[in-house]
Amino acid sequence: MSLAGQYLRLQLLIVLAVLVAVVAISLAQSAAAFERIEGGRALSAAETLAANPVVRSLLADAQPSVGTALPSVAESVRTISGSSRVALARADRMVVTSSDPSQEGREMVLGDSVVMTGRAWTGLVDTGGTEAVSAHVPVLDDRGKMVGIASVGRNFPSALERLGAAVPNLLTYVGVASVLGVAGSLLLARRVKRQTLGMEPDEITGLVENREAMLHGLKEGVVALDPQHRITVVNDSARRLLGLPDDCVGKDLGSLSVQPALKEVLTQDQPGPDRLVLVGESLVVLNRMPMRSHGRVIGSVTTLRDRTELASLERELGTTRTATDTLRAQAHEFANQLHTISGLIQIGEYDAVVQFVNGTTSNRTRLNEEVTSRIEDPALAALLIAKSSLAAERGVSLELAPESRLGRVDEELSRDLTTVVGNLVDNALDAVTNTANAEVEVIIEEDDGAVRVVVSDSGSGVPPDVMDDIFRQGFSTKNSSDGGRGYGLALARVVCQRRGGRLTVHNDGGAVFTAELFPVEQNGKGRQP
Repeated sequence: MSLAGQYLRLQLLIVLAVLVAVVAISLAQSAAAFERIEGGRALSAAETLAANPVVRSLLADAQPSVGTALPSVAESVRTISGSSRVALARADRMVVTSSDPSQEGREMVLGDSVVMTGRAWTGLVDTGGTEAVSAHVPVLDDRGKMVGIASVGRNFPSALERLGAAVPNLLTYVGVASVLGVAGSLLLARRVKRQTLGMEPDEITGLVENREAMLHGLKEGVVALDPQHRITVVNDSARRLLGLPDDCVGKDLGSLSVQPALKEVLTQDQPGPDRLVLVGESLVVLNRMPMRSHGRVIGSVTTLRDRTELASLERELGTTRTATDTLRAQAHEFANQLHTISGLIQIGEYDAVVQFVNGTTSNRTRLNEEVTSRIEDPALAALLIAKSSLAAERGVSLELAPESRLGRVDEELSRDLTTVVGNLVDNALDAVTNTANAEVEVIIEEDDGAVRVVVSDSGSGVPPDVMDDIFRQGFSTKNSSDGGRGYGLALARVVCQRRGGRLTVHNDGGAVFTAELFPVEQNGKGRQP
């Protein structure tokens, strides 16, 4: 059934229910009105009958069906008042005369009447299965003694008779209500269909189900906000990436403890198509677009992609490129060395050849021994050796301080150390490349499982006005068109904090970065310093 048909049926059912209620109320009101009005008339007629001198003088000694004076007076009162029945009874309740001859000689039915106490009464009395509105008035003689009862009544109309009397008005009500109900149903259905873009309820249900299935089936995260920054739509991927609770829909971002950098990206227009935000240890790409309807902004929708794995691949690719460049440079160096050896052989300087080869190999062997003798962790030692070669190609002196010492560490701590040391050394090399007397020094110390890393350079240091900003994600003092800078120090600081340590910087003849990492306790959190 269409939406208009459903509304029409609902309205007709409502109209029918209202009419039934109106009929019931009308019947109750008509019964109460009939009892009140006709009871008053019957009481007036009964008082007239009880006050008649003939009745007052004859009723005390009257016998049923004997004499004509009392029946004549009673019938006269019934005719004049338009009552249905009239009766006179002695003080012993014996009916002397009645408009219903079958009641003569019988005891008068009083029902709930209190007339025997000497007071007049009106109410419903059931005589022979017929209900009537009756009035009972005591008949008093000249001495004020009660000598009988005057009863006047009017038959109570049945429900069918009362309904028949109300039919003309009810038909009018039915017609007016039906017209209003049908017109209202059509107008309401038309308005609702206009608001729902002409779709029927089953189409709307299918659309919502498909939207929910598609929304939660996306690998990318989706977050929609209204103009008051309340979350209106969020899928499972977005909740996972941003760490939002399951009941976040309808809540303001401020009440969800969203970090300031993330809230800024979610609520403010962004100049470029993508923005990188560090959420925990995940690098998330956000793309925000405003939503408009009829020319006004009704909110925004932001898509999120986890770029952590991609960033890791980019770092690995960068490492590979660095290694390739280093190998290419070393290939040139080795070619020059081979040419030198070849020339010495050609001129017969065999002793010089041996001396040249020994000198060349000793430099490389000395570097490897210096690093591996102090740093026993293979991954970190290999990183430092590779960075030394890269620094040499850039014309930078990278030195591992003599006091540096580090034994073998677990695999997780080794990964964290390579992340921290790699980012700090890369920043130091960038700071001193193409400067005079470029030097970078690395100190790695271990104390009861805790590791302290100090990386210092001979550059110009960190400007004081940005000292508090260099660890903020996305901040960089270097120009970058792809927005990919400004996350190395932020990521290193997150790793240190997760390990219960910290990452600080100060200037001392150049920038000095100090990182502290603590071993992981059994509860999975870094031991606090």
